[in-house]
Amino acid sequence: MTVTILPAVEQLALLQQRKISALELAEEHIRQIERMNPALNAFIEFDADEVRTHARLVEKSTVGGPLAGLPLSVKATISVQGYRCEIGSALHRGAIAEQDAEAVSRLRSAGATLLGTTNCPEFLMAYETDNLLYGRTSNPWSLAYSSGGSSGGEAAAIAAGMSAGGLGSDSGGSVREPAHFCGISALKPTPGRIPGRGHVPPCVGPFSILGAVGPMARTVADVSLLFEVLAGQDILDPVSPPVPYRHVTLDDAKRIPIGWFEDDGLIPVTDETRAAVRNAAQALEQQGFHVERFRPAALEEARELWWKFFMQCGAMFYAPTITGREAELSPIFREFLELGNEALPLTAAQLLDAWAHCDIVRGKLLEEMRRFPILLLPVCSIPAFKHGERAWQIDGKIVRYLDAMRYTQWFNLLGAPAAVVPVGSSKDGLPIGVQIAGRAFEDELVLAVAACVERAFGFRAPPLINL
Repeated sequence: MTVTILPAVEQLALLQQRKISALELAEEHIRQIERMNPALNAFIEFDADEVRTHARLVEKSTVGGPLAGLPLSVKATISVQGYRCEIGSALHRGAIAEQDAEAVSRLRSAGATLLGTTNCPEFLMAYETDNLLYGRTSNPWSLAYSSGGSSGGEAAAIAAGMSAGGLGSDSGGSVREPAHFCGISALKPTPGRIPGRGHVPPCVGPFSILGAVGPMARTVADVSLLFEVLAGQDILDPVSPPVPYRHVTLDDAKRIPIGWFEDDGLIPVTDETRAAVRNAAQALEQQGFHVERFRPAALEEARELWWKFFMQCGAMFYAPTITGREAELSPIFREFLELGNEALPLTAAQLLDAWAHCDIVRGKLLEEMRRFPILLLPVCSIPAFKHGERAWQIDGKIVRYLDAMRYTQWFNLLGAPAAVVPVGSSKDGLPIGVQIAGRAFEDELVLAVAACVERAFGFRAPPLINL
């Protein structure tokens, strides 16, 4: 199996032990991209010569740091100087980032070799990655299936060994759902723990609570490494908190009670999804954690508010940009607009009421989580879906597109960290992840518990790797 499918921490160890050079590792990733990307369409911009140039600088010790020589990728909405940053939209065709996002700047300072940028749906408003500029991204477990969205290009690249890890962004599940679909790990951090400055569009207004830039990789150890390197206050980002990174030991984590549930009581999940959550809960219990069934009562209130902010406010935010240019929009974004416009645009009074209610509901969830600060639950009602699918039958009930995805949305409204770890498989052999969520600023605790789940399960290489 190619070295590029090894965990990022193992690739770094090989570099540090001089068992492989930075240029050799870069060449392995270049070959993997050239082999896999034509089928997957994960990378939209990739310059092999630039990758080689950086790797040579690492070898000459001109570039150093904790990630020196590690090949990473970045979702194409997180600004990388000199690369296209078009948000997957023909309305922004040819837009070039003038400077790095703060998170990208931190990757460079840590010595990472940036491979290129990865595909996303138009304006990020979909759980499937497809657009008129670059087309759709496929899942490395089966090309007939979606890699998810909106960080679907990033998830596919990492799962297929084209990248050791990288950056996505998440306002409603956009790092977690693709990670679940493609069988990798990811973290939606507390907003601002990893600076969001330089993300396009900017995470402002309600999206300063909903949105976060988050690390994605094949293992929790890799995600944790990226989080540790990237975390820290950005004094130019008004939502970036002065919260230093703190190490959480296994003993610390085991003192925290964990509540788990298989569904929200409204939208069913597949049998294999239930089994994955049960198996993860059992694995934690066997490792000495206190685990109980528990489901917060305020989830649906949180989901309804998320809908107002993400769907309705999202449609309102984009209205000035798209007015008069509707014919240039992708089918996926038109679908978002149709859903977002099912209700009338929010009035000033309705928006003010929703904003106030947001804090009340967040308080309710935090009160409920006093008993169980960590929650274990599904990522999604279903595993990866086929390109273009929008409804599924589960337990005799029709489950529609956005309803199937609700399990991630609660924690965007809460502004809390949530990680994904691959655990099970569907009847078709597709990966199924579980979600570990916590309270704001307790990202390290979430990752510590996620690592314990991973001990019993973890990453498996998709079959396309061996073709």
